[in-house]
Formats: sequence, C-alpha cells, structure tokens
Amino acid sequence: MDTKALRQKILDLAIHGKLVPQDPNDEPASVLLERIKAEKERLIKEGKIKRSKKSAKSSDTPHYENVLPDGWCLSNLEDIVCELKYGTSEKSLSVGKIAVLRMGNITNVGTIDYSNLVYSSNNEDIKLYSLEKDDLLFNRTNSSEWVGKTAIYKKEQPAIYAGYLIRIRPILIFSDYLNTVMNSSYYRNWCYNVKTDAVNQSNINAQKLSQLMIPIPPLKEQERIVVEVAKWISLIDTIKNSKEDLQTTIKQAKSKILNLAIHGKLVPQDPNDEPAIELLKRINPDFTPCDNGHYTQLPEGWAICKMKQITSITNGKSQKNVETLNGIYPIYGSGGVIGRANQYLCIAGSTIIGRKGTINNPIFVEEHFWNVDTAFGLKANDAILDKYLYYFCLSFDFSKLDKSTAMPSLTKTSIGNVLIPIPPYKEQERIVAKIDMVLDTMNEILRAV
Repeated sequence: MDTKALRQKILDLAIHGKLVPQDPNDEPASVLLERIKAEKERLIKEGKIKRSKKSAKSSDTPHYENVLPDGWCLSNLEDIVCELKYGTSEKSLSVGKIAVLRMGNITNVGTIDYSNLVYSSNNEDIKLYSLEKDDLLFNRTNSSEWVGKTAIYKKEQPAIYAGYLIRIRPILIFSDYLNTVMNSSYYRNWCYNVKTDAVNQSNINAQKLSQLMIPIPPLKEQERIVVEVAKWISLIDTIKNSKEDLQTTIKQAKSKILNLAIHGKLVPQDPNDEPAIELLKRINPDFTPCDNGHYTQLPEGWAICKMKQITSITNGKSQKNVETLNGIYPIYGSGGVIGRANQYLCIAGSTIIGRKGTINNPIFVEEHFWNVDTAFGLKANDAILDKYLYYFCLSFDFSKLDKSTAMPSLTKTSIGNVLIPIPPYKEQERIVAKIDMVLDTMNEILRAV
C-alpha cells in the first residue's frame, strides 16, 4: 500500500468537499467571509495588524478549477489571514531563551519536528516573532520539490521563527483546515506554477502567497473535515509504521536465511553429492583448501577457499570514452546503473562489490556490463554458481575489511583473501533455489502491504 499516495488522496477529497457530507443548515461560507472581513477591519483599526497593499493578481497564478459544493466560497489567502509576516534574520545560537524554528523543522507532511533546534535571546525578536497556537509556518525558500511546505504550530513549546519562513495567522478559519489545503496536491501544483527558480533553490514570496485561492467551506463543515482527516491520517500513520516494522522484520529474516545458507543449515545434505574438494581439484589440480577459519563446523563435503581462488575480480575503469546515449551495456557504479556503454568489462552473471563508499550493497547483474572505478566485478568460476557467490556476498560484512578512517574503501587484495565456504555443486543448486523461493515470498509480502 502506497501510504503517501493515500494520504494525498484524503487531503484532496477533503478540500473538494468529498470527504464529509454537506449540511444545508450550515452557515454558508459567504457569511463567514463577511464576518472575517469585519474582524480584520477591527484588528487594523486597533493597530494590531497592517492593511495589506492590494495589487493585481499575478497572471501566472492558476485558478481553482474545481466546482465548489453548495455553501462553499473561494477567497484569496490574504483576505482570511492577518498580515503575512517574514521571520527574524538574526543569527541563531546553540543556546538561548527561546527556540527558533527554521525550514528544517518543517516536515514534508505538515508537522513540526522539534529536534535540532537553535535559539535566540533577542528580546525584540521574541516580541515581534513569537508564535501563537495554531499559527501556520510557510517555507518560502527551499528545493523545487519542497518550497511552500507548511506546518501548524500547536504551542508544543515557546518559539519564534526564522527568515526563510512566513507566519500565516488565520482569522475565524480552522488552522487545521487551512493546513489541509496547504498540503494537498492542488496546493503543491500551485507552488510549482508560481515559484521562482534560482541556483539550487526556489522561492515563493509573500506577495504571491497572498494570492493563493483557498476553497472555504462553512465553518461547521471545516470542523467535520478536520476531525475526519485526523482519523484517516492516524490510520495511515499506523499502516505506515506497521509496514516499516514489517520491512525491518523481513530484512532481519533475509539476513538469517543467508547466514543459515552459508553454514550448511538451510537445506539438507546428500551424502551422494560429489564433495566440493573433488570439483575444486578437478578444475585446478594444484588447489589447496584453506583452514576453516570462522567456518569451524561446516558439513561434510564442504570446503573453504579464498575468493581469488574461485572468482575473477575485475577492476572498474572510468566511463570516459565508453558512455553513449544509446549504449547497449549498462554502466554500473557501487550504487547501481549510472549510464550506458558501447563496451563491457564484466560478463553476465557477475556480482558487483563497491570499492569506495557503498561497499555493503552487492548487486547481481544478469547481462554484460561496464563497471566504473568505484566498483569491482566478481565472476565465479566453474566451482560455484554465480547466484551462490552473490548470496554469499550479501551475507558477508565487507566493512570489516576496511581499515580506513574516512570514506569506506576496499582493495582487490582484501576481497581476494575473503574466505568463502563452498558446498558440493548439487547442494549449491538446492541452496540457491531455496533462497530464491524464500526471498521471492518475502518480497511478495512487502508488495502486498
């Protein structure tokens, strides 16, 4: 189950009047807007807020194209909120009188993360920028994907807000409803259309924000929407957490299966199988098995050898001069495909091991490929199955070979000296078939959730 898509669907239904039923007895939103207008005028006359400077609507601001339910109205954001106010530009401190919320504290699902806080002791800033319960915070500068993300402040602790945020304080509108609108796909599309892009960041200023068209339901329907959305989001979060717990459990189970496999405990042995040592010596008459090392209780018929004795290890090379738009061979780095090549270095059935950075993410490749200099290509010889080599690599902790203090890295020598337990060839076939079946089942379970 795609919980992210489900969350978005609930929000979209809510702001289009399709999540809860309408009640013809509710006071229409048009009456509510008149009361908001009167309240805003009162606040202006009392000097509590400033009158906004009205300007023509920007031609690049898209209209709300959906048919509104009976009793609903559309309104510019600036007409239903107090002034849109930028946060402090004062440099924050590691300690101080009050927390300063920044764009990193605004999550991507409309909530506030109170970890990694900074602080201020500036009394003037505390007076000007202190947040009140149910204020919304709008992130005006961020990546193209996340500019405009919002969250609602529930007064979990006293706080002010930084300059990359804009405070939105609704008038006679449920803040939770407004936050629902401002996390919907309608709103995300609006952000995409009105944002201004610069190098590595996008911006939506207060003037553009003021022109955002908000669908306004009757106040009582807003309340029903807020309650219903909260129920659904709680359920979705439960499903999401359960899925994450299941993913962790399955990851642990996969690790256990691989561990059992390389210690001869996953499938039964067959005394009629040709011992591994005989096959190894037939391939290489000079072959000498290694001491058991960490594999001290292997079954009869198994042997221990070094990786370099049963594999060819191919150093990666720069992709320069081989990359083309229409190359027929994938170019692999330690993290996956990064391009296409018109030549290959490794043949199909090889396992990729990262040389730098991502070293514990073996990848099995079923076609010829080019590997760049951040990845080694391992190809099994006739003594072992390609898939058995891959599953061993999945089970092995290559990070323990790394002696560096900076970026994790491996050498061809260190990989070549890794000890690998070799079962009889027939048993390798049974092991691979069993692992394939179990992993396929686990992956099906994950896909079904």
